[in-house]
Amino acid sequence: MNRVEGPWFDDLERGQTFPSSPYTLTEGRAAMHQAIVGDRFPMMLDARSSSQVAGRRQIAHPSFVTDVAIGQSTQATQHVKANLFYRRLVLLKQPSIGDTLHTTTEVVGLRQNSRRPDRAPTGLAALRITTTDDARQPVLDFYRCAMLPLRDDVDTGHADDLTTIGTDGPAPDLLRSVGGWDLRKWSHRGPAPDAGDVIEVVGGDVVSSAPELARLTLNVARVHHESEVAGGRRLVYGGHTIGIAAAHLARAIPDVVTVLAWDGCDHLAPVHEDDVLTSTVEIVSSEPAMPGGRLVRARVRTSVEGREVLDWRPVLLVATD
Repeated sequence: MNRVEGPWFDDLERGQTFPSSPYTLTEGRAAMHQAIVGDRFPMMLDARSSSQVAGRRQIAHPSFVTDVAIGQSTQATQHVKANLFYRRLVLLKQPSIGDTLHTTTEVVGLRQNSRRPDRAPTGLAALRITTTDDARQPVLDFYRCAMLPLRDDVDTGHADDLTTIGTDGPAPDLLRSVGGWDLRKWSHRGPAPDAGDVIEVVGGDVVSSAPELARLTLNVARVHHESEVAGGRRLVYGGHTIGIAAAHLARAIPDVVTVLAWDGCDHLAPVHEDDVLTSTVEIVSSEPAMPGGRLVRARVRTSVEGREVLDWRPVLLVATD
């Protein structure tokens, strides 16, 4: 009998690529994403604001865009045990509803983990994820690192230094994706945040419909679908946690326009369905970016019953008077 499954660690080779099925960002899919994670960015909820500020049809929520790109990349990581890092994630374009995303995942580094008698052998795969639209315009180009089990108990010899993956190259143009936007047409909702502000978002959000979000974004990682593979309880897709944290962020900063990049993102502990997530938002820095807007670096710490599960460091475009 033939088997259809993603690769194990010992099946991977540097330079190997995995193309994805194209994915159109439709109104229906965006509505389902909003229902599951609570997308609250004002411009993504108001088509008129997209038209006035961006000069084109409704902008897709950045969490929806990144969730789809990461989900498309899971063809390479169906057997994943954990994700260790995301690096150099910058939105090179802010897609609109109706755009179609194409993602290619390339293996750029491999390192087999030291053997431990209490667990099956595993290795780390550093992946470069490149997403474009139908016009082949770049949307995302970033790195993530996945821990994968081996199919067979062998010594692969893979020993790449993954500490430098995604850390070199010129500094990205953080405002590239919002070139031509006119924030002077923004309808203001609250005061601009100042560096050093710490904002506790009162009230939590329950994690629900976790496998539905995985299916919506084409995420085939088995730990999000099968309890047995996940050690008894399904793990929530990391993008689900980040999406809820983004909803908290919009409550803390009412004039957030969009996410431009991630300075970093660490999943500190597992999240399960029915967990209630709460967040605290720290404003790390704030500087002028364009007429009517500031570039704000934030740090979002998200917890379950006092246990920190996420440390997310987004770079934001925030409208100001």
